[in-house]
Amino acid sequence: MTSLQQSPALPCPWRETPLNRSTLLSKHAGCQVYLKLENLQPSGSFKSRGIGNFLRSHLASANAEDRHLTHFYSSSGGNAGLACVHAAVTLGAAATIVVPMTTSAYTMDKMRAAGATEVLQEGASWYECDQYLRETVIPRAKEAGEIPVYVPPFDASEIWEGHATLVGETLAQMNQDGPPDAIVCSVGGGGLFCGIVQGLERAGLENVPVLAVETEGAHSLALSLDKGELSTLPGITSIATTLGARTVAPQAFEYGQRPNVTSVVLPDHAAKEGCVRFADDERIMVEAACGVSMALCYGGRLKKYLPNLTEKSKVVFVVCGGSNITAEMLSKWTAELKE
Repeated sequence: MTSLQQSPALPCPWRETPLNRSTLLSKHAGCQVYLKLENLQPSGSFKSRGIGNFLRSHLASANAEDRHLTHFYSSSGGNAGLACVHAAVTLGAAATIVVPMTTSAYTMDKMRAAGATEVLQEGASWYECDQYLRETVIPRAKEAGEIPVYVPPFDASEIWEGHATLVGETLAQMNQDGPPDAIVCSVGGGGLFCGIVQGLERAGLENVPVLAVETEGAHSLALSLDKGELSTLPGITSIATTLGARTVAPQAFEYGQRPNVTSVVLPDHAAKEGCVRFADDERIMVEAACGVSMALCYGGRLKKYLPNLTEKSKVVFVVCGGSNITAEMLSKWTAELKE
């Protein structure tokens, strides 16, 4: 029995999201662009699927007393933490989040408003804050009599399984249009990417091209693929801080070597452009970690990575969303792009 089938009495922490065909982006990209709107998840990002499934799976296997004592702990640059809080509140559990120093006060306030038990800030990047969570926060929680559960932001089979639901939904929504000719997704630690690959496999569509998109300075998958071994970035220098995993999940590195997968790395400038132009064209605000994927719709970028693209090709863009974006940031980036 899979975790998605367990305990139907527990509520589902994520929702089915729309799949919209964009006429304007289709003209820009030179193909049929479909937008999977994961920005409409309860937490504002796709993380609701994977993190939600992880929490739900854990509680489904616990007895009533243990459920009462369970406290979920997550280290996150923002989106995974928000998803953990939203899922925990939905499931009637407690959640504490540790964020790195790069996380904005705006994002931390959103976690608190969503119902976080506590939001702590520690470490220069996700790696350091995760270490602090494991070595200091969780042992302290055990001493206090809790049942602390560590929630990985991307590296767990339950998380990939949750993200894989996105593929099944997309295929059902495309229905008579037929399966996609390619899927575009952003990559941080690789949880979403792993879920997409697994979802395509289950549907018998393992040859569908997948573009795995990163920003320079947060390109841990591309670095590993270039070196031919799982490798770690010395630090995160990109503005897309929620892509801030210095090392991707080993499973993501393995999937990244498949012939249907293309690693794409674009500069922060392109991520800003993607955010600004997507907001203008679709009236949807997304953060830089998502904007870098949307940037492929513009300037002929998509055809560079999908040379066989035609006007009839169907390409699904996962609008992964994110909460680290404000109108002020978009206004600033708009001015920078005009310089």
